[in-house]
Amino acid sequence: MKIDVMVATEEHLRFVTQINDSIDEAAKQRGTGIARRTDEYIADKINSGKAIIAVNRDELVGFCYIESWGHDEFVANSGLIVRPQYRGMGVAKRIKQAAFDLSRKRFPNAKLFGLTTGEAVMRINTALGYEPVTFAMLTDDEEFWKGCKSCVNYDVLQRTNMTKCLCTGMIYDPEKAARKKAEAEAAAAEQNKKKGSWLSRLFGNK
Repeated sequence: MKIDVMVATEEHLRFVTQINDSIDEAAKQRGTGIARRTDEYIADKINSGKAIIAVNRDELVGFCYIESWGHDEFVANSGLIVRPQYRGMGVAKRIKQAAFDLSRKRFPNAKLFGLTTGEAVMRINTALGYEPVTFAMLTDDEEFWKGCKSCVNYDVLQRTNMTKCLCTGMIYDPEKAARKKAEAEAAAAEQNKKKGSWLSRLFGNK
């Protein structure tokens, strides 16, 4: 077995219907989540270089796509699926990492966000630097929220005036991440400076 994870290209269009079937089936199994898209929608993501696919030689393993919203202010990673026989192998983590890298490359200033009910996906997102947020901090682009209409729990979203649902909203903010990294590096540098000063005092006269 050799599972490759990559940006999907035209050669992967043959998997479109199978991808959609897998997304649909995963949503039904969970009893929640955004259900089937059109084949044309998935094909467009592949043709525009906005999809990640995992394959085992000539067999579909998993998939995910990215989409920008609010004039590229936000980018969502959506439609993550791993076929049942390939679960538990770390494939979802590899796909999410590839989608994260693709999003950062194509939209370096955008906030990355997602909606999920899956604990495993939440753990992966957390490892990538995402943080749970209220829906108010997500995009207000109406086209994005229209995509929730195909979810079996859309009535919950409507009843709460689009403020909450069974999904958890998570965001990776590049500016916040950069600040945290700079603060961590500054703290480490200060710690090293103090350590160097202490060693100098301890051994400096010898």
